[in-house]
Amino acid sequence: MSRASRARAIAKAAAYGGGGMVGAGGALFGVLVGQAQLARHRIGLPTRDPLNADGRFGDGAGEPIRLVMLGDSGAAGLGVERPEDTTGAVLAAAVAEGAGRSVEYRSFALVGAQSTDLAAQVAQAQEFRADVAAIIIGANDVTHGVKPATSVRLLAEAVRTLQDSGIQAVVGTCPDLGTVRPIPHPLRWVARSWSRSLAAAQSVGVVEAGGRTVALADLLGSEFDQHPDSFFGPDRFHPSPTGYRALALAMAPSALEVLGLGPERESVAAPSRVREIARVAAEAADLPGAEVSAATVEGADRGRLGRWARLRKALPTP
Repeated sequence: MSRASRARAIAKAAAYGGGGMVGAGGALFGVLVGQAQLARHRIGLPTRDPLNADGRFGDGAGEPIRLVMLGDSGAAGLGVERPEDTTGAVLAAAVAEGAGRSVEYRSFALVGAQSTDLAAQVAQAQEFRADVAAIIIGANDVTHGVKPATSVRLLAEAVRTLQDSGIQAVVGTCPDLGTVRPIPHPLRWVARSWSRSLAAAQSVGVVEAGGRTVALADLLGSEFDQHPDSFFGPDRFHPSPTGYRALALAMAPSALEVLGLGPERESVAAPSRVREIARVAAEAADLPGAEVSAATVEGADRGRLGRWARLRKALPTP
C-alpha cells in the first residue's frame, strides 16, 4: 500500500469512527511500542517540568497577537536550560519579528500528551482568546499504541473546534521517530515508516478540518540523523535547543500567513498541478518544512478522491 493510499485509508477510518491499524502488522507494531518504552526506561527522561516561557515577545505597535502552543513535550520544549530556547518562545519571537507586532504567548502543551489530551488544551486556548494555535502531537500516539485513525480523528476534531472559534490552527506533523537512536534496527525503520504515514494522515485530517500542516519529519529527520549530538538533547529523545529552533522556525511562516501577515510562498507545483489531499500529504512527509493547505480547482474545493490541496516550499530560515 502506498503512503498516499495509507493516509487516505486512515483518514477515512477516522472520519467514520474507525480505529483499525492500517499498513503495519499489529504484532510488529506492538514490538515497536515495547521497544520505545524500554528505551525510554533505560536512558531516562528529563525529570523537571518544561520551563515556563509564557509572556510578551516583541514591542511592535498595535494589538498583540495571541499565540498558543498545544501538544506534547516537543511543543513544550522539554529539556532545554533556558525559557527562550523552548519551542513556543522561538516561535513567538519569530512571529513578533515577522509581523512587526508584539505577541502574547501561552503554552498549554503537556509532557506525555497524546491526541486524547487535545480537547482540554483547545478549551484553554479558547479561554485565552487566541488568534493562532500551533500544535505538535503524534509521537506519543505512536509509541503508546494509539490507533492511527483515532489519533487523526481527535486531531481533526481539535482543529475544527479551533477554526470554528476563530483560532487559526497550524499543525507540525508527527516527527520522524526513526531518528531515535535507542530504538534498535530494524524497528527503527518501522518507526520511521509508521510515523511518516501518521504524518501524512494528519495532513489529510487537518486540511479537511480547515487548518494547515507543516512537515517536520524530513526537516528534523535528516538533520537529527546527520547531527545527533547537536540536534538531540542529553536524553536522545527530545531535541536540543538547536533542534527546537529548527522545528519552531519551520512553523513560523505558516503562523504568520494564517494571520495575513506573511509573504506568499512559492508553490512546489504549478497551480494546474494542485492535487488530491492524500497525494499531497504523502509527498509533504518527505519534503523538509513543506506546508499543506487547501486549494481550489476551477472553483471546486474537491475532486473525486477528496479535497484539493497545495504543497508549498518552506521559506529560508531567518
